[in-house]
Amino acid sequence: MAIRPIGIIMNGVTGRMGHRQHLVRSILAIREQGGLVLPDGTVVRPEPVLVGRNADRVRALAEQHGIEQWTTDLDKALADPANEIYFDAQLTQVREPAIRAAIAAGKHIYTEKPTAESVDAALELSRLARAAGVRNGVVQDKLFLPGLRKLKRLVESGFFGRILSVRGEFGYWVFEGDWQSAQRPSWNYRAEDGGGMVLDMFPHWQYVLEQTFAPITSVYAHTATHIPERRDEAGRPYPATADDAAYGVFELEGGIVAQINSSWAVRVDRDELVEFQVDGTEGSAVAGLRNCRFQHRAGTPKPVWNPDLPATEPFRGQWQQVPDNEEFDNGFKAQWEQFLAHVVADAPFPYDLLAGAKGVQLAELAQESARTGRRLPIPPLAH
Repeated sequence: MAIRPIGIIMNGVTGRMGHRQHLVRSILAIREQGGLVLPDGTVVRPEPVLVGRNADRVRALAEQHGIEQWTTDLDKALADPANEIYFDAQLTQVREPAIRAAIAAGKHIYTEKPTAESVDAALELSRLARAAGVRNGVVQDKLFLPGLRKLKRLVESGFFGRILSVRGEFGYWVFEGDWQSAQRPSWNYRAEDGGGMVLDMFPHWQYVLEQTFAPITSVYAHTATHIPERRDEAGRPYPATADDAAYGVFELEGGIVAQINSSWAVRVDRDELVEFQVDGTEGSAVAGLRNCRFQHRAGTPKPVWNPDLPATEPFRGQWQQVPDNEEFDNGFKAQWEQFLAHVVADAPFPYDLLAGAKGVQLAELAQESARTGRRLPIPPLAH
């Protein structure tokens, strides 16, 4: 078998998501399985090059995982022709200039989202990549979750009939950092550092709704900062200037109405940290991270509202589980493999920088909606 090494500059993987999901569970996992085998028998072997601003942290991460190449000099990494792909998991506010530099260096681009702080900047990145002829992709990991893949299977089978509505609940309690340490970094709650629920999660909801159901035609959003003060990693109090909760109503093509509540100030009373309920004329389903249960119209109970008597219907017991019927790999790893095949073998890859710009557009319009109290249409994006 022909071995095809490919250097991947990984910038920002000292952070939690970049480290756990992209480095350990994706790139290193692909290496540990012997590489990615393409249909023609070629084995693609990723060669990660770790890049970060803190030399001690990057060195420690490289030593922890036995990675030989690391640097704090991005320009040096970009100048090496062996490095063909640039991956970015940095803070949003420093992502755009780094991607610009990588495009100018002729590297293929794979990046976390949001791709930029404004839709104009996100569109410019897409245009630059297209003009440079480099392949480009944006992480859309939620599409690869087992629960949402099962839900997509139901949609494609026509199970729902005409889809009427989608209701999503996402979130959990993020501790304030006083009597228990916070599970998320403090910058997430500072608007000046690019934090906020809308900017973080609405790009996800954009591709989940569009790829699973239909394109979004309008958005109405209400945001809140429920916890006004938190403590940072050193235990120092700081004002929370970013929204920690967002409540959105989205209209989709075909008359579908979607409602998604997102909050870091909510306690979980559901089976998984995110769940979507889809109701249609022929049936309904509830999908989470891993599981998806459904109820056909023929098995739908006929409850009657009576507040004077306890409920007698075992409502949850009347749903069925969608079977796995296949093995589900880590979602981040699965998308990395698709992108590597896209770069090396020209395999299809629809999740490009233009798709990423749509997520930034939705977040930007949702923030405007929250400021003005208006429902806003989603105009098409010109490449």
